[in-house]
Amino acid sequence: MKKIFTLLASLGLTLGLMTGCGEDDPLLSAADYELDPATNATSKEVSVGDNAETFLAAYGDYKIFTSVAGGEYQALATEEIPFDSAITLLLPTFFIDGAPTDLDRFCEENEIEKADLTTTLNSETFLQAHTVIYSYLVFTWENGAITAIRSEYMDYNEDAAYYKEMNS
Repeated sequence: MKKIFTLLASLGLTLGLMTGCGEDDPLLSAADYELDPATNATSKEVSVGDNAETFLAAYGDYKIFTSVAGGEYQALATEEIPFDSAITLLLPTFFIDGAPTDLDRFCEENEIEKADLTTTLNSETFLQAHTVIYSYLVFTWENGAITAIRSEYMDYNEDAAYYKEMNS
């Protein structure tokens, strides 16, 4: 069930990541997805109990996807995120061959239509020549404070069968 949720979230976020043409959002590095096991803090020193000010100081320049009360994820401007509500925030990055990848630039450089991006990233031919990892930090919030932080990823080279099943 978790894989299906991850699949749906990654497909939706792939499309969401492609929005905002012309904007250059910074990308998180692979090290940014490592949590300190002793403190459960991120590489940017954000931990459970922190507030919106601390979170935005660390991640306010990155593309943040917000789910309010378990609803669909959407890219909101930081000033529109309802931190006092029950929300989940995602900070995603696609890594192709180990490098964080701006999907707009990737489409442009490879002459791929944005509508074909998911198909390209999941194609057997592409995955035989490249590694594709989708990493994301998940922050759960209630009453203005972070209540949980998780770092998760999906390895397209290992998990591509899930995408093929969904697209069949």
